[in-house]
Amino acid sequence: MHSQGWTLSRMLALRLDPGEDVLLSLRAAAAEHGITHAAIVSGVGSLDSYHFHVVETTNMPPGNTFVRGEGPFDILTVTGFVIAGRVHAHITFSDAERAMGGHLEEGCRILTFGVLLLAEAPGADFSGWDTPGPLR
Repeated sequence: MHSQGWTLSRMLALRLDPGEDVLLSLRAAAAEHGITHAAIVSGVGSLDSYHFHVVETTNMPPGNTFVRGEGPFDILTVTGFVIAGRVHAHITFSDAERAMGGHLEEGCRILTFGVLLLAEAPGADFSGWDTPGPLR
């Protein structure tokens, strides 16, 4: 196990408008604000389309299944990290009958609005934290 602490110095709130892509917006905001390491701590809103992937095998590296679809969905949460300027995020969303989610891909488009919250991690280095196997 590895752990790292940091002092919270800056929070960044993002407001996404209808038609904007969640992952592309997170990438753009991190670049625009010079954020290299951060925790994505919250996300709410709604989607009119989705695209995510989930692992489908226990082999290393695991295989992935990519899932796409359309329809109105409420965003239940968006969480993850900005690692060395790269966004690694997961999304969960639902309609009246089911909930779905997984690794966020381009194609999750906002229906009404989206609000995301990032906590910058100055001095932290999460490089390698999302790669298979032991952290080196």
